[in-house]
Amino acid sequence: MDYWKAYRTLRHARELVRGSPESGYEQLPTYLYMIKRANPGTFTQLDVDEAQRFKYCFLAFGASIQGFPFLRKVVVVDGTFLQGKYLGTLLTATAQDGNFQIFPIAFAVVDTENDESWEWFFKQLSCVIPDDESLSIISDRHKSIGKAIKKVYPKSSRGICTYHMYKNILVRFKGRAEFALVKKAANAFRLIDFQTTFDQIEAMNPALHEYLVRADVRMWTRVHFPGDRYNLLTSNIAESMNKVMSHARSFPIVQLLEEIRSMMTRWFSDRRTDALKMTTDLTRGVEKILQGRVDYAKLLTVQDIDAHQVQVTSGTSLHVFNLKDKKCTCRRFNLEKLPCAHAIAAGEFRNISRISMSHPYYRKHYVYASYENAIMPRALDKSVPGHVITKVCRPPIPKQQPGRPKNSRIKSALEIAMEKKKPRKQYTCGNCNQVGHNRKTCTL
Repeated sequence: MDYWKAYRTLRHARELVRGSPESGYEQLPTYLYMIKRANPGTFTQLDVDEAQRFKYCFLAFGASIQGFPFLRKVVVVDGTFLQGKYLGTLLTATAQDGNFQIFPIAFAVVDTENDESWEWFFKQLSCVIPDDESLSIISDRHKSIGKAIKKVYPKSSRGICTYHMYKNILVRFKGRAEFALVKKAANAFRLIDFQTTFDQIEAMNPALHEYLVRADVRMWTRVHFPGDRYNLLTSNIAESMNKVMSHARSFPIVQLLEEIRSMMTRWFSDRRTDALKMTTDLTRGVEKILQGRVDYAKLLTVQDIDAHQVQVTSGTSLHVFNLKDKKCTCRRFNLEKLPCAHAIAAGEFRNISRISMSHPYYRKHYVYASYENAIMPRALDKSVPGHVITKVCRPPIPKQQPGRPKNSRIKSALEIAMEKKKPRKQYTCGNCNQVGHNRKTCTL
């Protein structure tokens, strides 16, 4: 058997199991109706052109819509290409729960990433998540995304993914020292720290400094960002979602949506159960972060200033924490809404629990509430109205290039470099030779 005969045989076998790409579009109106009926509050939208050919499809489950108010108001959007006969692009909108897990909000299938498709996607998303000043949207630097956000979400704050920016910098500017400074500037919590690092970049590489200014410091730096983006400096959660769905990108469109539904049903069930098993008021992920800060807080010196303020010192470092306003001059607490080491030290000094200082978003009952509603499969035993069955959705005009479709994309220079990078060495304690602590925090 030659190569192409084997490939055609494999393609035919897949169609026998999953159905043909054409049948997927024919079943789409019925599938969306059945999913919406089985999941109250679900929002769907199907657009076809004048010839009744598929154009756009949008799906947001009711469980995601009802769970979003219990999450931090940061939405990460991204797109990934689909495979198969009709190609297309899968657009996703995701958030992160209080336990730092991916929370899918909405999905859309469009022809390609352009001004029209992204504007349509955000218009549908605005029916699920209204425009608000407290909302932040993170994405890559795609111009169409920026135009659509300005038009549909003018009140929200837009941030760009620092990882994508780092990739561009690595390609354009080869200096390793400048690259480290860019990361330091992006992650700085205080304005003075950012400005010092940014001045160093200007002195070392004026062209890189000009590039960063054009990228708009309000979108890629933590300190200048106008809204709240917490720990979400990149679009990694959307990239992770794309990776999870990579095996289904060649499926017929109904099978693709059903794969998404199955995944979300499993995630919501597992995380709802996991939230009930948490033994602390704060989530497991938050407790792990705070434990490291508690160890450091024990080494700090605390002194009263007045009824609401205390100073926290460590060597030459001095910060002031305001217990009433829950603000620290290090600004980590202000931006993350989680107690920094100075806040924990001040809380211990004033007998105030770090749990009470943490934002409610990080509590286990918020995590449970975000996954409280189940995602149900379509009910195949119930009849579908005639007007839904007779609705026509023809497949789009094929765009497939000659030859066998590629299953993977060409990796960027940064991705190749990260694969070759050696894992960071785990340093051991000088007293007991164990990892995870040092001599100062050693209990032996």
